Amino acid sequence: MHIKVGTRSSRLAIWQADYIQTLLQQAGLTSELVLIETKGDLVLDRSLSKIGSKGVFTQELEDQLRDGTIDIAVHSAKDLPSSLPSDLEIIAFTERELANDVLVSRNKAVSLSGGQAFRIGTSSTRRVAMLKHYCPHLTTVDMRGNLQTRIRKLDEGQCDALLLAYAGVHRMGYDDLIVEYLPITEFTPAVGQGSVAIEVATSLDRQVSEALTRIINHAPTAACLQAERAFLARLEGGCSIPSFALAQWTNEQTISLTGGLVSLDGSQLLRETFTGTPEEAPLIGHSLAESILERGGDELLQQIRQQL
Repeated sequence: MHIKVGTRSSRLAIWQADYIQTLLQQAGLTSELVLIETKGDLVLDRSLSKIGSKGVFTQELEDQLRDGTIDIAVHSAKDLPSSLPSDLEIIAFTERELANDVLVSRNKAVSLSGGQAFRIGTSSTRRVAMLKHYCPHLTTVDMRGNLQTRIRKLDEGQCDALLLAYAGVHRMGYDDLIVEYLPITEFTPAVGQGSVAIEVATSLDRQVSEALTRIINHAPTAACLQAERAFLARLEGGCSIPSFALAQWTNEQTISLTGGLVSLDGSQLLRETFTGTPEEAPLIGHSLAESILERGGDELLQQIRQQL
């Protein structure tokens, strides 16, 4: 069995695809990489909320799934829209890396809790809103581009620190630049953060699809992601909506999902936690979203969409 693996061309995306290739090789399968540029990679002079919140990092890969140019598409799970077209499906999630956001800087003295004012680079609507909520004394600078580009901009003095996902920083070997791990109890991450998702066309041979799931999928992570993505789907959220959710195993039988919404100016933050069995994962996510919407999230979402 030979698998054509589609991926974005950034170093981090290729690291993720190489990791998938390693899993395939260990199972006796051969593979090749197909590098694809996406709209989110090419349009760097506008914020993600301005170029569209749906499929900015996935559309071009999905097109090539449909025409058979590639067999699988490798995505950061947090980049995937909350709902997929009927002719596409996710067949696997890799084991999740540490899900925290981290503060990255050459200056070891910077800290979100230190009280000093400095400039933080980020392209995430969620991170900007949370910084406004928890650290209103700090200034945010819109920072697009791959990880290496952002670090170059940091070194050029465009900001004093970056707010990033630990997974990407760690996978690229920049751990020595981490000056602070943000607590997930406050800076709850984006849906899917830390995991890699495998997407295929539903037309892919079912035996191939099932074999790939057996090789790549990490079932405990997949159950958590089902809960998180059900939450996001009910909110009809994309990467421009400052929503957040993280599911974790509390024991062998129970998943705890914490999620919510924050207003763009940081003045309002809604957060709740729901628990249930892994079999109930989609229901947990849907129920949490319903509760958030009933507590004022519906009006908050309307305000957010009007302002973006």
